[in-house]
Amino acid sequence: MMFILIKSLEVVEINNEYRHLRLQIDSLAVFAAVKHDSVIKAICRLLDALADDEPAETTVNLYSQVVEGLYPVSANLGKYISKLVIEDENFYIKDVASGQEVDAHIERAVRNELSVLQNVALLNSEEIVKAIGFNDFLPQWISGNVDIVDDFHENIRNIKKKGYGIFAKFNFFRVENGKIKPVAHPDYQTLDQLFGYERERDLIMRNTQAILNGNGSNMLLYGDAGTGKSSTIKAVAAHYAPEGLRMVEVKKTQLYQIPSIMEELSANPLKFILFIDDLSFTGNDDNFSALKATLEGSISGTGDNVTIYATTNRRHLVKETFKDRAGDELHLSDTIQETMSLAARFGLTITFQKPDKDEYLNIVRSLAVEYGIDMDDKELFQKAEAHAIRKNGRSPRTAKQFIELLKIGI
Repeated sequence: MMFILIKSLEVVEINNEYRHLRLQIDSLAVFAAVKHDSVIKAICRLLDALADDEPAETTVNLYSQVVEGLYPVSANLGKYISKLVIEDENFYIKDVASGQEVDAHIERAVRNELSVLQNVALLNSEEIVKAIGFNDFLPQWISGNVDIVDDFHENIRNIKKKGYGIFAKFNFFRVENGKIKPVAHPDYQTLDQLFGYERERDLIMRNTQAILNGNGSNMLLYGDAGTGKSSTIKAVAAHYAPEGLRMVEVKKTQLYQIPSIMEELSANPLKFILFIDDLSFTGNDDNFSALKATLEGSISGTGDNVTIYATTNRRHLVKETFKDRAGDELHLSDTIQETMSLAARFGLTITFQKPDKDEYLNIVRSLAVEYGIDMDDKELFQKAEAHAIRKNGRSPRTAKQFIELLKIGI
């Protein structure tokens, strides 16, 4: 009889612990968004059921919902919650990142809430399974193995490199309906997958490193199609992502949104490249004036942490006709100077010319090695030259297309 009484007291105590943790989760204010995560919500439902000593028919289903949400991301509950905390884009992390002073009451709340989330991370699936009382297999998770408080403050110390919110999770972004959206699966090559144009690439890397140091220039990459302008920018952006660089692609039709984008990014501790691909304008294009004002002269300008990288196939960015030159404009030279001035407003212009024969074949040979193609150089070069003729000229893109076709036997 005494054993049964002790057993009952132990169950009551455990149930009260579950109820207390559930209430602590409800109390989250700074990290309030964490409460709406699907796994955390499933944990709350499970804690409620355990606290109320619900039957196994209910708790087994609720338990499986926790695992169902957790497993696709990680089998480690501690790491899952630590990731939630670091990626949470709350007012506190924004204030800290921008260097604002935080009220002592808020600091105290943050310390308490991190402690609560640490307790959630320590939830032991084996103990929960015992509490459920289901005598069959239930999938379990790893608990502990993380220090939520230490991880959070470590991220704060390195926030200029690691970022916060979506910028801690992703490196590449696009603009959609006026909002910055992450690109979950960006298409880019690494630097060691690019061949040729070492001098041009070195200039881009040096300027990008200068951006990270706080004094880089807006940059225009001009040259023939297929020479690797866009590929190089994306590869460099990926290379410097661990150093705190992020890239936001802006389409030509979105140029008028650049001031608001820069305003949104201005307080962020990271560095950003606004990437505009294949930039060109017609003479009466409103986007021309918008970009010109952004690069120089606008009251908004470009922020200290935002730099514009653009690629173009047109040296002066503006499509001109002979009619434009011989029109009825009274001050024609002024108009021509205005159209040419946009390119001049980029601090650095790098030219990508089509490779000559030797450089083209060097690129072909390097790609063949990378793709594991074993072929005599003479035969390889003959086929590569023939492919270039069919594709209207030599370029890194032509070389890569040739090697890819060769790899699959076409």
